[in-house]
Amino acid sequence: MHESTFYLILAIQTYFWILRENLKKYNTFGISVFCNNIYHVYTESDFADYVKLAKKPYRILGGGSNVLLTQDLNEDILVNNIKGIQIIEEGDEEVLIEVGGGEIWHQLVMWSAAHQLGGIENMALIPGSVGAAPIQNIGAYGIEQKDAFVSLKAIERSTGNVVWFTKEQCKFGYRDSIFKNEAKDKFIIVAVQYLLRKNTQPEMGYKDVKELLTQRGIVNPSVLELAQAVIDIREAKLPNPAVIGNAGSFFKNPVIPLSQFEKLKYSFPEIPNYPAGEGQIKLAAAWLIDQCGFKGRRQGNTGSYQNQALVIVNHGDASGAEIWEYAKMIQHDVKEKFGVELEAEVNVW
Repeated sequence: MHESTFYLILAIQTYFWILRENLKKYNTFGISVFCNNIYHVYTESDFADYVKLAKKPYRILGGGSNVLLTQDLNEDILVNNIKGIQIIEEGDEEVLIEVGGGEIWHQLVMWSAAHQLGGIENMALIPGSVGAAPIQNIGAYGIEQKDAFVSLKAIERSTGNVVWFTKEQCKFGYRDSIFKNEAKDKFIIVAVQYLLRKNTQPEMGYKDVKELLTQRGIVNPSVLELAQAVIDIREAKLPNPAVIGNAGSFFKNPVIPLSQFEKLKYSFPEIPNYPAGEGQIKLAAAWLIDQCGFKGRRQGNTGSYQNQALVIVNHGDASGAEIWEYAKMIQHDVKEKFGVELEAEVNVW
């Protein structure tokens, strides 16, 4: 190849590389990978129009708080920016609201707390968007989003048509839904409806929440007081993604058969455990990981957070592939020590 031709090709490749867009600020791990184009979508009709006219592959991003980017993407990225919280119906005891899929989940929690509407306050400070909440069926401190969920509106990616899903159709499970299984990548969630309560009975079953409220002399907390307690607990345990890259809890708490748990309990009498339905026991993934010596460990540019073993962090320059290899090492060591499989809660792209 002639030298001038080589440099011409190199210049063309560099030009098109520069045109590609960096997703670093669109994921809470702060991973620098590139995609073809980034489109911010603000209305349901814009999503429908894009889907009907799309000629190239694309992916949907909300808050980017539950994704690990391990490679450059030869795809467009659509960022869900559909906002709005609207009261649909209001009765003496309950309020039905509809929320845009691009709303920040924590902002919804604080809106409901400010209006003294209960049902989701235990999920304060969970990162991500409202549109992503049903996909993961997010939850914290004894509450899951399905407990307040009524229905959602989605756009079918193959047709651009609007489809409504009821709670039953969503097939919610522990950090699971139809959108992680048979309906994966087939729909774009543009709005979610929740039923909130005016006279709520707070869920204070978790020890951390109960102890903090007791320290503050609060016996019957308001929605806002309970939300603030959860915020304070989470801030003490979890790193701020704006300071150190992370995606919150990297793994699900594993659920195992009672028979397997009884064998584990014999070898590890102190193992934390929680009922998870008939014949099932939920284990604390953080405890399992901690027992394997990962809490606070640093390996290269990644590692486990010093205050919470369940959180994998980016110390500044880690690649997604480096973080994923570290996560697989955790999975291997937990399986070796306890015979328990850890499943990633984070989506790996």
